[in-house]
Amino acid sequence: MEGTFVLRLLVLPAGLTVSPSRSQFFRGESVSLSCEEDDSSAGWTLRRNTTRGTRTQCGDGWWRKEGSTCKASSIREHDTGVYWCESREGASSSSVQLTVTGGSVILQSPVLPVMEGDDVTLSCQTKTPPSSLPAAFYKDGSLIRTEPAGHMTLQQVTSSDEGLYQCSISGHGESPSSRISVRASNNMVSGGKSRPIQSAQKLEDKAEEVTKKLHP
Repeated sequence: MEGTFVLRLLVLPAGLTVSPSRSQFFRGESVSLSCEEDDSSAGWTLRRNTTRGTRTQCGDGWWRKEGSTCKASSIREHDTGVYWCESREGASSSSVQLTVTGGSVILQSPVLPVMEGDDVTLSCQTKTPPSSLPAAFYKDGSLIRTEPAGHMTLQQVTSSDEGLYQCSISGHGESPSSRISVRASNNMVSGGKSRPIQSAQKLEDKAEEVTKKLHP
């Protein structure tokens, strides 16, 4: 009798959401991060790595925990670091890099990886009005171009658009750098949160492996 097996897409049961949805913040801004759970029994906890500690959890000396949400009313430079959700069993969501600056300019860019083929708009913002000023945009340290209104759109992004992006505004300074990552369409990123799934190729490889075991 032939063996039977079922293939399922493995969806991570928690997505990390950042509000406002960006990766750079001015010192003193408020921010909230949430572990959006499909399975509340998993006990997801927000953790981070910063210069002040590794794998520390929300509420343990930093920020304020409200259910599955962690809030900061006044974010500081020492809050710069990597954040992710983690279950009691050790499973992890996709991580995000947050950068806090005491400077006058930030680059507004997607906090999560973007989908291949999407258009991505970057904005160079000052801490005080007016914010729509001419800005120069850079990738990996090289000038891309200068935009008169401080916004630049990357059309139909591909893996070649991945890299460290930065902007500068004359008389105000430059932003920190933020990485933009591009994912192929077999990963699902939507609604300000990331829920990676196994690629179709990995599933096919697994199916072939199981078939060989069933029919040596």
